[in-house]
Amino acid sequence: MLQMLYAHLDSAISAAQTAVYIDVVQPFFYRFGFMGYDEDTYDALYWVIVGVLEIAVMYALLRPLEMLRPVENWTTRRAVRVDVIYTWVIKLGVLNLFFFVVLQPYFDSMQGWLRLKGVANIDLDNLIPGVTSQPLVAFIVYLVVLDFAGYWYHRWQHRFGVWWELHAVHHSQQQMSLWSDDRNHLLDDVIQASFFAVLALLIGVPPAQYVVLVAVTNLAQSIQHVNARLYYGWLGERLVVSPIFHRRHHAVGYGHEGTTYGCNFGVLFPWWDMLFRTASWSRAIEPTGIRDQLPTPLGGGRNYGNGFWSQQWLGLVRAAARCTRAKPQGPDQHGAPPGASLGQSAPHS
Repeated sequence: MLQMLYAHLDSAISAAQTAVYIDVVQPFFYRFGFMGYDEDTYDALYWVIVGVLEIAVMYALLRPLEMLRPVENWTTRRAVRVDVIYTWVIKLGVLNLFFFVVLQPYFDSMQGWLRLKGVANIDLDNLIPGVTSQPLVAFIVYLVVLDFAGYWYHRWQHRFGVWWELHAVHHSQQQMSLWSDDRNHLLDDVIQASFFAVLALLIGVPPAQYVVLVAVTNLAQSIQHVNARLYYGWLGERLVVSPIFHRRHHAVGYGHEGTTYGCNFGVLFPWWDMLFRTASWSRAIEPTGIRDQLPTPLGGGRNYGNGFWSQQWLGLVRAAARCTRAKPQGPDQHGAPPGASLGQSAPHS
């Protein structure tokens, strides 16, 4: 059933891809002499169409929930507007496509060289012959493997100071909404896209399935950031990451402060947090953001930028300060006030 649904959806997207390319892109390229880029652009259109559909679905389903059951009621949504820009930039999948296409020829050559040397390639499809070779089962295997890597990738973003200064762009949003997932530093996005493209190629993810994997992950993370009261129940909360579970990760003083502490790093599944003892099941509604954004004496009043370019620039400035071992201005590690006890910011249960 799911396979048939995917086949119909893929056919519809492919038809739209061809129509847009023939009627819009190809005449433009021919007119201005860009036909050398036609094949790569045609492939990229698939990602663009999937991204547009994602945005349409998330807005149609999640925006009504935010209006009906908001966690927070804001007098103005001005801070949310910049996140909409991030969403359109990232959801179109340009970075993921770029790294997947650019890196794949190198890995094809490497795999050929390994075969000549008698080294077997990683083939998760045949992990259990007759079972994991089924398209749906293979998809789930890929999803779990990539999510396990995503858990550790996320923990590393919080563990290493320079990396944190880039990731802090994401955590600096104090008005979490359905748009907040894609609020990231572009350099951080480049690192992330290359990391998962490399991993996907190593474990043999077919390009068509990689598109779906990225789309499913992106949509799930948009749900996690929604400004709506969604509780999945005791069992549901332990099967997939919910908005309540992930909001705890964004909570000031709980989810991400310090280079040792933090909770709820899971991307899709909370299993890894449960396994590595970083899960917090508290349902308390806490303010989101970074402690050193708060005015003194609660924080240091640090400016993380209000606009797209200011957030990008300040992220680079903070990262450069870490690289030169310059003492950050204002609060200490990850936004904790100087002298604060970060040990109180790590409620793992």
